[in-house]
Amino acid sequence: MANKFSDLAKTSRQALDEVERAIVGKGALLEMVMAAVLAGGHVLLEDFPGLGKTLIARSFSTALGLDFKRIQFTPDLLPGDITGGYIFNRGENRFDLRQGPIFANIVLADEINRASPKTQSALLEAMQEGQVTLEGETL
Repeated sequence: MANKFSDLAKTSRQALDEVERAIVGKGALLEMVMAAVLAGGHVLLEDFPGLGKTLIARSFSTALGLDFKRIQFTPDLLPGDITGGYIFNRGENRFDLRQGPIFANIVLADEINRASPKTQSALLEAMQEGQVTLEGETL
């Protein structure tokens, strides 16, 4: 068991070192983000515009080999724009699931306060429950 933890620590350190090649001077923040990633939690990054929040998220996804998506919340964004939905496939005469950005491993939700309450609720439900329900199917 100790070997697994040392492997995890080594891999985490390597990922942090890789992220720190792109993000300079935010070591403590990056360590907290890594802790949240390892714990399976969420991170709220608050900072002034242009100081690397998107770069931090994208760098972690690259260093860890994870999918990354960014959602720009606007007043006209709909819940389905986050969760995805079923699209009719004429060639096969059936509905196919088109997954929204919430299905990525790392999702950057930017300016959440600009979206409608229903859209915010779709994001928060996915964050809290770790799942999305589309047309009665839980994914």
